[in-house]
Order: sequence, then C-alpha cells, then structure tokens
Amino acid sequence: MLTDLARKWTRWLLEPIARLIRRTGMSPNLLTLTGFVLTVGVAYVLATGHLQVGGVLLAIAGSFDALDGTLARLVGQKSRFGAFLDSTVDRLSEAVIFLGLLVYYTRHGGQQESFLIYATIVGSLMVSYARARAEGIGIECKRGILTRFERALVLVVGLILDQMLIALWILAILSNFTALQRMYHVWRATDGEKGG
Repeated sequence: MLTDLARKWTRWLLEPIARLIRRTGMSPNLLTLTGFVLTVGVAYVLATGHLQVGGVLLAIAGSFDALDGTLARLVGQKSRFGAFLDSTVDRLSEAVIFLGLLVYYTRHGGQQESFLIYATIVGSLMVSYARARAEGIGIECKRGILTRFERALVLVVGLILDQMLIALWILAILSNFTALQRMYHVWRATDGEKGG
C-alpha cells in the first residue's frame, strides 16, 4: 500500500519537523485541528477557481495529517480519542475540499465534474465506513486500491497539472471500487456468512 511506503520514505523529514513542533508545546490534537483550518482555507481557494494554487496548498495542508501522528508518537500522547479525532477530521477535510470544488464547478456549469465529485464523495465515505464497520466486528480492513493517501495524491496531481476531469473520473471509479474491495474482503474474512 502506498500509504505505508509514504510513511517510511518521509519519516526522515517528518520526525525533525515534529520535534520542532514539540518545542512549541502544541499537542497532536491541536495540530490535527490546525490542519483542518488550513484545509478550509484551501477549499476557499478552490471555490474561487485557483485550482493549481489550491493543489499546491492542499499538498502542504495534507502534511499535517502525517505530522500529528508523528508528534503523538514522539511525545507519547497516542490515545484512542486522538485516533478518533484524526480519522473524523480526515473525513471532514476531504468533504470540505470537494465542497470547494463543487462550488466552483456548479458556478461554471461543470455538470460532469459535479456528478463525478458527488460519486467520489460517496465512494470516499463508503471506503472509510467499510473499514470502520469491519474493525467494529474485529476484522482489519486497510486494503484497497485507493485509500485516503492515494485519493489525496490523485487530487493534488490533477489540480496542479490542471487535469481535473481525468482526476475526477479516476477518483469516482476507483474510490467506489475500493469500497467494493473492502466489502469483498470482509465477506471472505467472515467466510461468506449468511444473514442481514
């Protein structure tokens, strides 16, 4: 999974930054919320039509998602609430970014883009819900072709290269396919149990 590789490759960069942040006394949870506030700002930039600038800013804001976990490990403040807050804010951040894009495309008559954004949001929510529900019944479920990191990567690349229609098609199709992959994984893990 690209997420695990990205964590391994960026550890050399994230840990020194997290050590600097630790000196300020900022908590991992506050860092998570700071990242969300920055994401709201990025959504505004996207809504006003500055898509390429928004792509660069989104890449920067997204680094907070990795930094809060790194900081939590360094200061020994990993907690169940912190993990809950992080995953919840991740969902909100993704929704806010797509809201910004939806505002832009509806203002400019982008019907196809608006439909793809809706399909992407549904797929994204289902990917996250499938994992949460699977873990609720004791099954690890992190697999799939387009997890959050991959979705963010496709979005950032699409924005920066000004190829949003292609990026949205990829996101709409593969995020929903990933949700199906997770459903199939849980079905296999439960031996295809019958029941509702």
